[in-house]
Amino acid sequence: MEKTLLTLKNLTVSFKTDEGTVRAVEDVSFDIHSGEIVGLVGESGCGKSVTALSILRLIPSPPGKIESGKILFKGTDLLTLKTESIRKIRGNAVSMIFQEPLSALSPLQRIGQQMSEILLIHRDISKKAAWQFSQEWLEKVKIPDAAERMYAYPYQLSGGMQQRIMIAMALMLNPDLIIADEPTTALDVTIQAQIFHLIREMKRERTAILLITHDMGVVWEMCDRILVMYASSVVEEARVREIFSAPAHPYTMGLLKSIPRLSDGKGGLLDTIPGMVPSPGNYPSGCRFRDRCAYAFDRCENEMPELKAVSDGHRAACFIAGKIHNSS
Repeated sequence: MEKTLLTLKNLTVSFKTDEGTVRAVEDVSFDIHSGEIVGLVGESGCGKSVTALSILRLIPSPPGKIESGKILFKGTDLLTLKTESIRKIRGNAVSMIFQEPLSALSPLQRIGQQMSEILLIHRDISKKAAWQFSQEWLEKVKIPDAAERMYAYPYQLSGGMQQRIMIAMALMLNPDLIIADEPTTALDVTIQAQIFHLIREMKRERTAILLITHDMGVVWEMCDRILVMYASSVVEEARVREIFSAPAHPYTMGLLKSIPRLSDGKGGLLDTIPGMVPSPGNYPSGCRFRDRCAYAFDRCENEMPELKAVSDGHRAACFIAGKIHNSS
């Protein structure tokens, strides 16, 4: 059994809005072990990014608030640490690749300054060595003319280059955990493949990765386990092969059926999940997926299903989990 690196216990995060307080993440629990890649999937607005930001206590307050729960990193509850202590962990033991790189990079500093500063804060290293090491990482993420780009400001670079710089900054300190929020969305497929190769190299060094993505193909290729989120909660968790071969929750089945496949010559439309994801302030009673579920019955309207074991290492929040035949 791999060593448990990160544990979320009953995490609940809320935001104050004009319509009142809403919960963007509710009662979320899961573990991540050293050297594994865990995929966090689900439709936009389900709580994936809020969960990730909560781990490093980056939820803006106000309007956001971590209401309850624990975030244990190497046994220490990050929610109890003082600001200075959590800053020592950010970018060092735990790094994050943000979905919007331009909002995470300072517009007032050159790329080389920003990368070198991280090294100078967390490592005993000279300015010259930090600059050279940063340049080497730009080369690793395939930034052309890396020496010249070190002197550029973020706005002078394309979105794809900005994203690769964020990836370099997250990887270069060899953290214990990388949180990657849609890390390759702005990159072409060739660069994506190169970045995923780097991430696999980090895994071999026992780095754990929480990979947030909407691309189930990436999940199949990269991940060891999958967490499926819907309407602020985790609805299924299992190893990748089990999710793809025997999904237990109707929502997971819907996600898998909607994956584009090579044409069999017959053509036709992609399968879709009917309806829309409810907003956090307008969740239905009982099971939050019931209005979109072909298997819903009376109990689903009045009772929220708990995340329970379907088999060893496989959990699902559905009253008939494991009893539905997936005819995808």
